[in-house]
Amino acid sequence: MGKRTPNAGLVRLLRESGWTHGRFAMAVNRVGAETGLRLKYDESAVSHWLDGTMPRSQVRPLVLEALARKLGRPVTRREAGFPSTPALEAGSEDPLEGLMDLGRQDADPSRRGLLGAGLFSVALTVPGWPDVVGRLEAVQKGELSRIGMADVRTVTAMTDRISALDDQFGGRHARPMAAAFLINSVAPFLRADAPHEVRRAMLSAASDLCYLTGYMAVDEGLHGLAQRYYVKALELAGSAEDHLTYCTTLRGMSVQAVDLGHGVHALRLADAAAAASPQAGPRMRAFLAGQQAHAAAQTGSRRDALTYLQEAEVAMDKAESQSKPFGSYDPASLNYHAAQVRYLIGDVVGSVRAMQESDRVRFDVFRRARVRHRALLAERQLALGHLEAACTTWHTALDDYPLIQSGRADDRMREMLRLLRPYGKNRLVRELQERARPMVPSKVEEKS
Repeated sequence: MGKRTPNAGLVRLLRESGWTHGRFAMAVNRVGAETGLRLKYDESAVSHWLDGTMPRSQVRPLVLEALARKLGRPVTRREAGFPSTPALEAGSEDPLEGLMDLGRQDADPSRRGLLGAGLFSVALTVPGWPDVVGRLEAVQKGELSRIGMADVRTVTAMTDRISALDDQFGGRHARPMAAAFLINSVAPFLRADAPHEVRRAMLSAASDLCYLTGYMAVDEGLHGLAQRYYVKALELAGSAEDHLTYCTTLRGMSVQAVDLGHGVHALRLADAAAAASPQAGPRMRAFLAGQQAHAAAQTGSRRDALTYLQEAEVAMDKAESQSKPFGSYDPASLNYHAAQVRYLIGDVVGSVRAMQESDRVRFDVFRRARVRHRALLAERQLALGHLEAACTTWHTALDDYPLIQSGRADDRMREMLRLLRPYGKNRLVRELQERARPMVPSKVEEKS
């Protein structure tokens, strides 16, 4: 067997990172854990990689992501000395073929590994507005018959129905419906001939559906998959010259990042959404500023967080109607952002009060949010030492929990059982545990 050639690219990147071999291995293991992989790499594995042994194909994206997070910039396969995979390189595909392939792979669980379904990447290239405007012009005319505004209304109505199902029952069952609709109806519509205004409206409707599908993937913890849907939503919004959906998608990407603890990245995305929003009205401004406040608080910037939060509160007060949510943003959402900011700056009492107000004013249709946020409220009540109040709140979350299918709700309930373990002698706790255990699924982890 011939002698392997050392991987000079990976050597350079490791030197730039300042990591030891052991720290590098630990970082890759941590990224792997986010995808459900139990990796046990150590410094000897890193030494083998540097000497020219190629990491398994499943592990290479994890290596790139670990380096990107450390270096604060994208790291390409070529730069790391890994073989390229052109089919998955951003921008290398026909945009509509890429959309159909994404939907097909999502509909087939056996192929989700190709998407990096569980891996959230801070190094993802987010296309700017000038990069996506008009990108689909080259494939405007297709083989199908001409479409009209009735077809656009069909896509919009289907998206609204799927969104309502997601809010009430969670995305576990609704997302496959969305993926199938993208494959079988939306992509062919985008290839069909149409007048200019109809085409723009169809692109906008398709963008909104991609955003929703990405949001539902987040709900299941499929973060790499969600990011690819979000990028498709940005591309379609740009082609439609739809600033609203473009900004909404950037904000959704910020929500995903902040929930995963990537505050700096989340704030960058939230600021980009605010900057791209043309002449935002008060409700849209509240929608954007509330997310900026949450992300800023996670970065440790107390002053900026409180400034953005005040801006969101003032904008909400000016909104023409607080009875109708904008993109699910309403007084309950604003109070949730206030609760998150208060908690991150150390005001747990204020956070609990804001979450209680959020629960009081939340619309009944948002059942999934009600379960998750009540569970989070109970966690913070317990952090204050209010065990009885926390148990009461968790019981209210359990009232709705069997009606939804949501990975994030499952995570909150597993956290409840973990937090209650030290209190097993308490009668109220035992009653809550006995009620919850038959309902809460165990965490299924993929081993390697």
